[in-house]
Amino acid sequence: MDDDTLSLVKNIVPPLTSKKHKGQDGRIGIIGGCQDYTGAPYFAAISALKVGADLSHVFCTKDAATVIKSYSPELIVHPVLDSPNAVEEIEKWLPRLHGLVVGPGLGREDLLLKTVIEKSKARDIPIVIDADGLWLVTQQPAVIQGYQKGILTPNFMEFTRLYESLVGPMDSSDHQRNVMQLSVAMGNLTLVLKGEQDLITDGSKVISCSVEGSGRRCGGQGDLLSGSLGVLAHWAHAASAAGTLRSVNPSMVAAFGACSLTRQCNSQAFQRHGRSTTTTDMIQEIGTAFKKLFES
Repeated sequence: MDDDTLSLVKNIVPPLTSKKHKGQDGRIGIIGGCQDYTGAPYFAAISALKVGADLSHVFCTKDAATVIKSYSPELIVHPVLDSPNAVEEIEKWLPRLHGLVVGPGLGREDLLLKTVIEKSKARDIPIVIDADGLWLVTQQPAVIQGYQKGILTPNFMEFTRLYESLVGPMDSSDHQRNVMQLSVAMGNLTLVLKGEQDLITDGSKVISCSVEGSGRRCGGQGDLLSGSLGVLAHWAHAASAAGTLRSVNPSMVAAFGACSLTRQCNSQAFQRHGRSTTTTDMIQEIGTAFKKLFES
């Protein structure tokens, strides 16, 4: 494990103090959730809360909203994605958000997404793009290209599609070189290629996260990663702006933290549940995994 990067993650975690008011440690928005996919945005949003965000918003379609609300009273759910003035509905919340996670359970809403990403870039907040959000980036890379607070979290299939549309045919023998090439092609965006080891790059160097997870690969782990990354990216960029995180890319630090945390949750849940481990079990481990990694 990269101990230097781990100590940087520890430095960005805001202290818990009674002097703060609700919202200071992060208000995160998740854009995603449709009739077929209600679990993914819930996993991302609840993970953001459990990592330490104060408020977690989900912007989903009308038929997903009641379902997502029924999973947890902790989340603020906005049934706006399929309304005719969806962009305006989301835009009025953007000034209150510190970070955005685009894609969990989204379906392919190209035009809406493009506009929301543009408006979020104008507000200079971190934007994590995962799952169906990556489909849009493959079609229209310019939507996030060169935005230094943008972070993409593809799995191998999503990565391959992105690489082949931006760089060309892929030689799959050298993953480190491939992730760097794609990051450079995307304007030095931070990329997380999820896999046996998670490879994190901003085009200038690659760090690998190989915290021991388990052999269990249940659906939803990527949502835990993207939700927690939404919070850590806010903390890292805030620390950078305050001068407490110097001469490193805040997005890289946040990505390493989120990858380590997801793997640690997977390991702990697997120790308890073995083959029957689900993402819900992993989410129960966020508190203890976070403490072990970042507060010990």
